[in-house]
Amino acid sequence: MHSESDRTLALAGVYQGAALAQQIGRKGLCDSQAMEASIYSLFQIDATDVLAVYGGLAGLREGLEVLHRQFEGGAGRDLALTRHVISLLALERKLAGRPEMLERIAQGLALARERLQHFPMLHANILSQVAEIYSDTISQIPPRIMIRGEVLHLQNPDNQHKIRSLLLAGIRSAMLWNQLGGRRRQILFGRRRIQQSARALLERARAENRATNPSIGPAPEP
Repeated sequence: MHSESDRTLALAGVYQGAALAQQIGRKGLCDSQAMEASIYSLFQIDATDVLAVYGGLAGLREGLEVLHRQFEGGAGRDLALTRHVISLLALERKLAGRPEMLERIAQGLALARERLQHFPMLHANILSQVAEIYSDTISQIPPRIMIRGEVLHLQNPDNQHKIRSLLLAGIRSAMLWNQLGGRRRQILFGRRRIQQSARALLERARAENRATNPSIGPAPEP
């Protein structure tokens, strides 16, 4: 039996991938720690638990905050982000029915993993290769996810690679969420439980951060 916390973490991974891709499209940048955790998740095949997929709770803080804010509703909700998350969840289900495409993705990531011996996680060489995997596979499944933003940012090749890599990371988290028993009806009818779980995980992440950095004071409520 998988816990609500595990499913919330995986769903936060979906939100994080979509939110970071959106931020790059709009601003040309995003939180590097969160992005590294998302890209890192693509290469974790035999992780011991859900947190290990993302390298720890700190790497998912951005996704947890976005998830909590989206489920809270009101002025903090971003409808475009909601559409991107729904699209990622739907694409993952379509991908699950294409074993040959899954194998191509696995082979591509295996080659990219070899490059990690020579380049850091967010190096342009790694991101361009991961982006190519996305373009050759997920982009071929309709409907394509269209990230909107500033033309200057969207036309930058490095930003394009980052966006596609983050969307692939979002698909990977959607796959994990499904494996943990996540279903779309839970998002529709179990929003309060998911939001409470995200809040508890955020408080835990902040407590861990304060323990590591004693000079940091209490964080504001989400």
